[in-house]
Amino acid sequence: MIIKNALIFTENNTFIKKDLYLKEDRISDSAGDGDEVLEADGLYAIPGLTDIHFHGCVGYDFCDGTPEALSKIADYEARCGITNIAPATMTLGAEELKKIFKNAASFQSGSGSDLVGINMEGPYLSYKKKGAQNGSYLMHADLLHFRTMQQLSGGLIKLVAIAPEEEGAMDFIQAVKEEVVVSVAHTTADYATAMTAFQNGASNVTHLYNAMPPFNHRDPGVIGAALDCGHVKVELICDGVHIAPSVIRATFKMFGDDRIILVSDSMMATGLEDGEYSLGGQKVFVAGNKATLTDGTLAGSTTNLMACMTTAVSMGIPLESAVKCAAVNPAKQIGIYDQYGSLTPGKYANVVLLNPDLSMNRVILKGKVL
Repeated sequence: MIIKNALIFTENNTFIKKDLYLKEDRISDSAGDGDEVLEADGLYAIPGLTDIHFHGCVGYDFCDGTPEALSKIADYEARCGITNIAPATMTLGAEELKKIFKNAASFQSGSGSDLVGINMEGPYLSYKKKGAQNGSYLMHADLLHFRTMQQLSGGLIKLVAIAPEEEGAMDFIQAVKEEVVVSVAHTTADYATAMTAFQNGASNVTHLYNAMPPFNHRDPGVIGAALDCGHVKVELICDGVHIAPSVIRATFKMFGDDRIILVSDSMMATGLEDGEYSLGGQKVFVAGNKATLTDGTLAGSTTNLMACMTTAVSMGIPLESAVKCAAVNPAKQIGIYDQYGSLTPGKYANVVLLNPDLSMNRVILKGKVL
């Protein structure tokens, strides 16, 4: 296939008008005889996005732990241009987690997004900042517990969340930092504690600003520590609910688009109407684009990553930066950039064509138009 005259997103994070060649399921550096031509004049061509932090959509949750749930999630995400997914667990009991990880290990993507990893969000978190996590199952970081889950997942766990102030956390970080991305999350940590965690090998912050102390001029906390550690990437939820537009703009100015990863944190109501749903075994009430527990605590989002990316643009973030933070950075963070995350010859032919107003034109998944 030849995608002709598109504005192609390059590895230099710029758009250049040229042709893009696809051969079978890969991006090619040249055209083939008799290739189908897809005229894309005026359209943006970007890599398929990678969401490294979301829980579910269209009535299904990753924690359902069933092939049907993963299949439905993967199909929906692919149609929305999120061609690579690393869904997140919730804080649950050991037996439930085992079921979830076993299910993921045996999953075959088929016609939907590729399951490229798992984000283990809990149970090694702080009770005081548990947010929508179930406090009944919280526990201190346990190396044997983690390694058991990682083995059951077939090595799919790419991120593990941890509150570094909790007992045993620093030893855990040092033990697993070469195996998995350690993400500071759901934490009461002050600046010094967070700095120690990052110096010990943590390299990610889960949904920056949410479930952590605020960025204060006398106590900069996790946010200030992350800013001072150049190797640390930070997740941002740009759904228009979790973080105010002014703070989104300020964060891009502080961290730059090299260190920000856009995530959706979407839950099962995404793609559906308002109503009552669940997350981690707790009731969630959805009205508009806001999802809350009974007590009003935010419980994930109802916005997919593509919509988060375009929302970031509407808040004043350049399109080039938004694409980089939704496609390139997450792929690099979880170690899949050799196959995904850019429109480079040899990588999978996952391409999203956007209209000039950034609405979806079409999705090409491994060389096939969905």
